[in-house]
Amino acid sequence: MTPTKAFLSTAVAASLLFGAVSAQARDFRLGVITPPQHLWSTEAVAFADTLHERSDGEHSVSVFPAQQLGNEAQMVQQLQTGALDMAFLTIAEISNRIPDFGALYAPYLVDDVDHAARLLRSDTAGELLDLMPQGVGMVGVGYGMVGMRQVLSRAPIENQADMSGKRLRITPFEPIRDFYTATGAAPAPLPLLEVYDALANGQVDAIDMDFDSILILKFYEQAPNLLISKHMMFPMVGVVSGRVWRELSVEDRELIETAMAEHLENVLSGFQAKDAAQEAEIRELGLNIVEADAEFFGDAIAEWGAIWGEKAPRLEMLRQEADRLRE
Repeated sequence: MTPTKAFLSTAVAASLLFGAVSAQARDFRLGVITPPQHLWSTEAVAFADTLHERSDGEHSVSVFPAQQLGNEAQMVQQLQTGALDMAFLTIAEISNRIPDFGALYAPYLVDDVDHAARLLRSDTAGELLDLMPQGVGMVGVGYGMVGMRQVLSRAPIENQADMSGKRLRITPFEPIRDFYTATGAAPAPLPLLEVYDALANGQVDAIDMDFDSILILKFYEQAPNLLISKHMMFPMVGVVSGRVWRELSVEDRELIETAMAEHLENVLSGFQAKDAAQEAEIRELGLNIVEADAEFFGDAIAEWGAIWGEKAPRLEMLRQEADRLRE
């Protein structure tokens, strides 16, 4: 079921249909937390260009990167009220409101970025988007992602015991917090754009991060130790405010959904294309690198599964789909 059909199948579908209006020019606002040079931000701008062109200049999109409109919790509130029209959001804030999305962060659910992209393109992952209109008042158009999660630290991490008590920066949401708590670390939520200074002044000892952001924001300058663990994927979702959606004509909904889906696919394929090169670039920086697999984290993975197996009933379905999609 497409996001549009899912939205129209809710209990309020009838009233929403009455709220739909004929096509009229709109200047939409789209928020994203990443800096302007990040692929999420550049594809958001490309989506704006596509929508402007395909609407024959009728619609425009102003893109606000680098948390210009607030953090993701604030942007979700704006989306719910209709003060913000669209956003590219990490799944983090969504999972805080719809626990089933937390299943996408299961440790070692996927093997690498290619496996992650296949899972995010699957119908099983797509069905989660159908929960968004009622769960958070937004229409989920599709997924993007960044690369796999790694641990970059000021001091070496040679084994799980070295993580004990480490103040480790995370994106603020429960699935990743629960994982690092299980490892013995002390997870510390912190906005992305504050991470460099936090590493420099010792506010945090380590960070949960992907290759792309490590390189773009040069976190390695302040933390010369890298645990290449690839322990978790990190999805993104493109959304439209439900309040805004119901003001749009059927034609405009289709136009927006189609264009945004294309650029979300560009994000998926973009990270697939550059992951190996980014890993190679990082390996040439002279960092102290330790390789890790599921065994490195000991019982932490099983502890996470015990918590989230109850919170996120769709976890088992996603695991089965991920197993099917392994090559």
